[in-house]
Amino acid sequence: MKIGFIGSGNMAKALMKGILDKGISSNEEIISSDIFPEALEFVKKEYSIKTTEDNKEVVRNSEIIFLAVKPQIMNEVLEGIKEEINEQLIVSIAAGVTLKQIEKVLEGKKIIRVMPNTPCLVGEMAAGFSVNEFVNEEELKKIETVLRCSGVAYNLEEKDLDAVTGLSGSGPAFVARLIEAFTEAGIENGLDKDVAYSLSLKTFLGTAKLLEEKGLEAGKLVEMVSSPNGTTVAGREILESSDYKEIIKKTINRAKERSIELGE
Repeated sequence: MKIGFIGSGNMAKALMKGILDKGISSNEEIISSDIFPEALEFVKKEYSIKTTEDNKEVVRNSEIIFLAVKPQIMNEVLEGIKEEINEQLIVSIAAGVTLKQIEKVLEGKKIIRVMPNTPCLVGEMAAGFSVNEFVNEEELKKIETVLRCSGVAYNLEEKDLDAVTGLSGSGPAFVARLIEAFTEAGIENGLDKDVAYSLSLKTFLGTAKLLEEKGLEAGKLVEMVSSPNGTTVAGREILESSDYKEIIKKTINRAKERSIELGE
């Protein structure tokens, strides 16, 4: 597949890596643009792809075009490329920019809106995406193949993408804060900083991997770890008597609300 990227930032680079690692496209079939020469220099050196400062050249040489730009400049970018778009798939990864907003400029074109997250950088993306009425079944399968080379991606109604933004789009920052808290607790209990950080990372990573690979529900794992009158039960008494669930819900809900605000 000939795939283009308008914008060559971290998310674009992660998607490029996944596409190349999975053999979806070859180096010669990927082209990327950016306003920053250093960004183009990096992707050209790292992935041996074609680069350009001309967004129109990206469109002319691609079947699928990822719009990896800031929401604030999306309209400007769309206006600059609209005359070059025919049957290409236009894939936006800009937070809060709706299909309707893009369609105002690209009327009648095939548009996909994706909400990815930063674990895409290590091939563990958790994403949701929506397509407009002009994307057919074959094209839907094509974009699913491209997105899933970097993790998981669920085809959802657009109204659900704000929830995806709050949960998995912003989620890595919330999880990172929890890892900070675990690390600080380890340090306060006498552990070396690096040891506490490493143990915290592996605890989160190992727990997620165990749940996923064994197909366990989270509650089931809680019970497995909780020996009667043991250390885990003692700790759970503190955690579960707090309003931790409410705090997490409020955090994710506020991120979702902000996503809605950005789209208005």
